[in-house]
Amino acid sequence: MRWAMILSGLGVAAMVAACAVQPETDGKVLFHDYCAGCHGESGVGDGPAAIGLARKPADLTRIAAKNGGVFPRVRVMSWIDGFTRAGKHGGQVMPVFDPLLTGPNVLIDTGGGVMTPTPVQLVALSDYVETLQRK
Repeated sequence: MRWAMILSGLGVAAMVAACAVQPETDGKVLFHDYCAGCHGESGVGDGPAAIGLARKPADLTRIAAKNGGVFPRVRVMSWIDGFTRAGKHGGQVMPVFDPLLTGPNVLIDTGGGVMTPTPVQLVALSDYVETLQRK
C-alpha cells in the first residue's frame, strides 16, 4: 500500500511537470516578440516602435560585416541580456529581457574553452539573429 501511494505521488508529480509552461525556444518567435518592435521583422532597424526613438535602432543584419565577417555570438548574447551595456546600447535605452534569462540552460563556449551555463532562450535568439546576417 505504501509503495502504491509513493508511485501514485510520483505519477502525479510527473504529470504536473509535463504540464508546466515550457520556455519558447524558437528564435524567430522570440525575435518577433522581443526585437521586431524596434529592429523590424527583417532586423534592419525599421520596426514600428523605432519611429518615436531619438536614434534609429541598430541594423542587426550587419553585425557580422562589422566584425570581419564573423558573427560574435557571445557578444550578441551579452548585448541582449544587458551584461555589457548597463541598460544602454548604442546610446539607446534597450528594454530588460528578464524572461529570456530564466528557464533551462545550455553550456556555451564563451571563449578559451570555458563552458558557461547560458539560458536556452538567449542562445536561440542569438542564433536567429545570426540567420539575419547579410552576405
